Amino acid sequence: MPKYTTDDDLELLGELGLDIAPEASGQRSAREERIIAGFEEIDRFVEEHGRLPQHGEDRDIFERLYAVRLDRLRESEECRAVLQPLDSRRLLDAETDVGAIAKDDLTDEALLASLGVDAASENDVSQLTHVRSRSEIKAAEEIAQRTPCQDFDEFKPIFEKVQRQLQSGERQTVKYQDYAAVKEGDLFILDGHKVMVVDMGEPFVSDYGRSDCRLRVVYDNATESDLLVRSLQRALNKDKASRRITTPDFGPLFSHIEAEDDLPTGYLYVLRSRSDHPFIAEHRSIIHKIGVTGGDVKSRIANAKKDPTYLLADVEIVETFKLANINRKRLEAILHKFFSSARLDLELQDRFDATVQPREWFMVPLEAIEEAIEKIQAGTIEGFKYDRETARIVRS
Repeated sequence: MPKYTTDDDLELLGELGLDIAPEASGQRSAREERIIAGFEEIDRFVEEHGRLPQHGEDRDIFERLYAVRLDRLRESEECRAVLQPLDSRRLLDAETDVGAIAKDDLTDEALLASLGVDAASENDVSQLTHVRSRSEIKAAEEIAQRTPCQDFDEFKPIFEKVQRQLQSGERQTVKYQDYAAVKEGDLFILDGHKVMVVDMGEPFVSDYGRSDCRLRVVYDNATESDLLVRSLQRALNKDKASRRITTPDFGPLFSHIEAEDDLPTGYLYVLRSRSDHPFIAEHRSIIHKIGVTGGDVKSRIANAKKDPTYLLADVEIVETFKLANINRKRLEAILHKFFSSARLDLELQDRFDATVQPREWFMVPLEAIEEAIEKIQAGTIEGFKYDRETARIVRS
């Protein structure tokens, strides 16, 4: 039985692009979240202006809000304890500004009220109003980053062609799945707009030790942005209606369009378990079943929770590929062999108390499965192998 939480697990999850740091924040109270969100707004002000927010009537209303808030944060032992690990600029230890709040026109209570602080609980930083959550701030920042696309004339014909291909069935849309791979040339539907990844910059390692890179992303409304890969993935995950737009032709093995001479073979499918088993629940986003069927996938999994093959639990269909002119069992065997080093090593007790060990589940991110399928289509799979340590496909 594998350990539920090890350093290797955490390193693997980070390498796979799973947001490790925010998971800890999910354990914080609502009060702590508001304290952190308020502090982050002050931190952004300092980064932008190169100085602490100041008191005074000649200051912008938001700067005065941040100055009052910073005073409250410094005075509160509770807030200091929550924020100390996040205070890279040592704002909590900086000298208090000498500028005083003008009292000619506003009393302290009136000023605090105008700044969004409840005077009845002015010492309670968690009660500050107009403090957006971090998710709201990130969403607003990502939208704000969009600028007019000066060379949109180059991309407009591409978007128009993609639209025609979608209408003709030459292209399809499939649900975007948790932090799936993003590559140059990929097309998505996000917030109702078609999105194209036009360029990918040099990869770098983020503060969390994860690989990331800057993108040039063009939208069909003639705007563009320079999002990070993880920012685009996060936006696609958040938008429940987001879709990936497929390439026009999946090749001879996989088809969305049936030709008259095609011999239907069935479907290749990728599933994710809904089991409440502790290990599965903890690593749910990277545990997948890879299988094939000659019939309907939904019918195949109808009684999943009674079948050890499906970890004795209901499952979610993550991805399906229609197969034509191919031996589906051989295809399944190729994929299982390719990912054999990452096969899930887990024993379960079935309803008759018999020990079962499913063999078709793998601790592999969805993007690696998609990449392996692409290499099978291209006929290059033999030149590669799956590296379990880095969770990547590398040259053999």
